[in-house]
Amino acid sequence: VLNKVDVPDGRDLAEITRPELEEFGWPIHEVSAVTHEGLKELSFTLARLVLEHRASLPEREAVRPVIRPKAVGSRDEITVRQTRKDGEEVFQVRGQKPERWVLQTDFTNDEAIGYLADRLAAAGVEDALIKAGAVAGDTVVIGDLDGGIVFDFEPTLTTGPELLGQRGTDLRLDQSSRPTRKEKREVYHQVMDAKAAAREELWTERRQGVWTDPDDASRSGK
Repeated sequence: VLNKVDVPDGRDLAEITRPELEEFGWPIHEVSAVTHEGLKELSFTLARLVLEHRASLPEREAVRPVIRPKAVGSRDEITVRQTRKDGEEVFQVRGQKPERWVLQTDFTNDEAIGYLADRLAAAGVEDALIKAGAVAGDTVVIGDLDGGIVFDFEPTLTTGPELLGQRGTDLRLDQSSRPTRKEKREVYHQVMDAKAAAREELWTERRQGVWTDPDDASRSGK
């Protein structure tokens, strides 16, 4: 392809080099990208070369389509089962999407936690937990029992039939009074703090002589 024949020097150079190139037996085209001279003939030659090349290739065998259904128990499926961990009853959630979502969530960000809750509810995790028997305050593990994300189940308030229990009941109104893990930890720390404060007060009174050991009093004759 001898380009730039729209300028005098380009056309002169094409005429000079053309006899030398013809010795190779190649199709030669003098073209101009500016004036489009010779471009149509060049496109016809390229099309012919492509067809000749395709005709020289061996014939390919037709590839039969293969349909591969997902295996039973695929990680794409979301499952919920009731089990025990460290002596406590928990509900384990498995599934590729929820496990990936919790790993991507910044649990120090309330907005991110809310977004995660919406995604889990939209994916059917909340419905599956309720159908499995989980109620507010139950412990839920997303992922492996060891190393998974643990939280207390707090169902959102919707009006769907999944929140309806027995006839005449509504799980939104009949919430479980079972304390959450956070409430259990707070009560435990309060009790331990109260015991520590009581011991400190007793030792302070004893050092001040408010009360003495009865054995000490008997030995001293008082």
